[in-house]
Amino acid sequence: MKRGLFMDKLDEIFKLQEQLDNDIISRRNLQGIDNYEWIQKEVLAIISELAELLDEVNFKWWKNPKKVNPDALKEEVVDLFHFFISICLKAGLTSDELYELYKLKNLENFRRQRGKSTKKGYFLDADQE
Repeated sequence: MKRGLFMDKLDEIFKLQEQLDNDIISRRNLQGIDNYEWIQKEVLAIISELAELLDEVNFKWWKNPKKVNPDALKEEVVDLFHFFISICLKAGLTSDELYELYKLKNLENFRRQRGKSTKKGYFLDADQE
């Protein structure tokens, strides 16, 4: 996890989230919940946070819009990230593994958008050129 004398930012985020998760489990006496149940709970929390994020950007076209608060918007994004990183930890995914898998998937997503993937459904007419 450590690279030289410095810890990578993503490594640090994973470490901080693990500390927070452990503190919550300890303080709230939540030992005994298996990782798969935690993942279920955290997915539900993400859905809730996504709804809060939507509220920040005035998705309700039937209501008068309010001024978007950039700080509140960022806070909701960070809330989502907390739960996402917690899911990574519960799934046994390290920061290094997340990074490597992200790079592979990003490359595949570019292939799909360029019509160079075996995955169906992404072909554009412009790809014939």
